[in-house]
Amino acid sequence: MSYDFLVVTTELRLLVASVILGLLHLIAASHLISFQYGYRWTASNREQGVAPLRGLANRVDQATTNFLETFPFFAALVLASHLTNRDGALTLWGAHLYFWGRIGYLLAGAAGFGLLRSMVFWNTALAGIALFIVALLW
Repeated sequence: MSYDFLVVTTELRLLVASVILGLLHLIAASHLISFQYGYRWTASNREQGVAPLRGLANRVDQATTNFLETFPFFAALVLASHLTNRDGALTLWGAHLYFWGRIGYLLAGAAGFGLLRSMVFWNTALAGIALFIVALLW
């Protein structure tokens, strides 16, 4: 019986790093929103209307939402490639492209560089996901 699935690959390490990145997204967005609306609002039932988020809080919140939209695909593909023993150069590159693309997306978004965020970093992370699909179907 082979226990290859017990090996912690770079792809799995980058999956864990992406989970940590996701938690940092949530923490940063939560605090920035609380700074803008106040901690009383954060602790409330949040039923009263509030003005739309603006500035850094809005940009980080949008980056968080986008991360949460792409992360399940990345996680599923990392686990599928690992469990089917399809790890290789494509998945290694894919994991790096996804993780570093998501870091770039957050930083560019927070800094207000929307075109760079979307054109470079979002597409970089998407290319990482695509490499996993190719590795699994090839």
